[in-house]
Amino acid sequence: MPRIVAVYQPLFTAFGPKAIEHRLQTSQARVVVTDGANRSKLDELPTRPTILNLDPGAGDLDFRSEVAAQSDDFAPVLRTGTDAFLMMSTSGTTGLPKGLKIPLRALPGFAGYMRFGIGLEPDDVFWNIADPGWAYGLYYALTGPLLIGRAATLYDGPFTVESTGAVVERVGVTNFAGAPTAYRMIIAAGLEAAKPLAAHLRVASSAGEPLNPEVMRWFEAHVGCPLYDHYGQTECGMVLANHHGLEHPVRPGSAGLPMPGFRLDVVDESGRPVPTGEQGILAIHRAGSPLFFFDGYLGAEGQGWVGDYYLTGDTVEQNEDGSISFVGRSDDVITSAGYRIGPFDVESCLLEHEAVAESAVVGKPDPERGEIVKAFVLLHPGHTGDTALAETLQQHVRSRLGKHAFPREIVFPDSLPKTPSGKIQRFLLRKE
Repeated sequence: MPRIVAVYQPLFTAFGPKAIEHRLQTSQARVVVTDGANRSKLDELPTRPTILNLDPGAGDLDFRSEVAAQSDDFAPVLRTGTDAFLMMSTSGTTGLPKGLKIPLRALPGFAGYMRFGIGLEPDDVFWNIADPGWAYGLYYALTGPLLIGRAATLYDGPFTVESTGAVVERVGVTNFAGAPTAYRMIIAAGLEAAKPLAAHLRVASSAGEPLNPEVMRWFEAHVGCPLYDHYGQTECGMVLANHHGLEHPVRPGSAGLPMPGFRLDVVDESGRPVPTGEQGILAIHRAGSPLFFFDGYLGAEGQGWVGDYYLTGDTVEQNEDGSISFVGRSDDVITSAGYRIGPFDVESCLLEHEAVAESAVVGKPDPERGEIVKAFVLLHPGHTGDTALAETLQQHVRSRLGKHAFPREIVFPDSLPKTPSGKIQRFLLRKE
């Protein structure tokens, strides 16, 4: 990437046109690389950058031909640690996803997680099943392994327990990483499904949402390798882990200890540390964290800090042994199967449908996915809230926003709970 002075922005293949349009507008991307399976999504964009197509059609440039036509000679361009090499987007409580630049000085932190958190060894066969359209996959399934000279395993296909076992067996995966949903599905499939993993895996890692201690115990008992919980964000990368590459006591149910290069504290909303054992917000001490790289969101760089801290927005508590346990999100962001979904995104998409007058979206606990998206929809007169309409709205969100974000449950109440100023009280809806 530095060779052509380009910044790379991933586009998740499950994104619909609405999600793609917002990200391209945010980044002002000049070139999009796509394939035949995803090309039609670009037809709905009001303006399109240059398109390089792996399966070229009329009007598109042939990706392979264009690359082959380029000269092998180039003038190296000096970059600094503050220069961006990735452009990412992250969902928040309100508004559309926010853009953020990932600078080159993030790379030492990526390498540290591969060595200390993942515990990647020279003779490991590594497979992080996270999609490279999202931060955990892009940072640590591709960039991280290549950065330290290790090969990465990639599989082009949806996750299934059967396909996962087949890949592990075929290539001899020894070091495995994924979201808790994957581990829960493996457990649900039974002991037979665990046999390929038990024959090869040395260590396993989990990230994206809290890992239940019972899952850790089952995995160690029936697969025969330690499964450790890790924590991070798009904004800062992985900062908290039960480290495979370092020796320390592992407390089931905790996200572990700070990654080398980070100082983490538990504070209140004003940035004041709270006592051990009390709930607070996980905070990164910026001056005390030499591997912290987040400069602020696009267009608001240098803003949003609380004193010396970046507040992650996640509620945690520190244990007596120094480990930190995740309690929950401090806001309304939904985490489903490891994906962060902003309620505003889904609500806005629902409002595009002619039948919808108002909507509110929350996360509902789910044993397999952690949470599912649940929508409360108020209708315009003349429309009936029935199963057929619910299915129509689900398909609308799937096609416009993405398959990962559609509401798996839709209800049609008579009203929505609101504050006197008119803000929807999602915390009340989560109780229904």
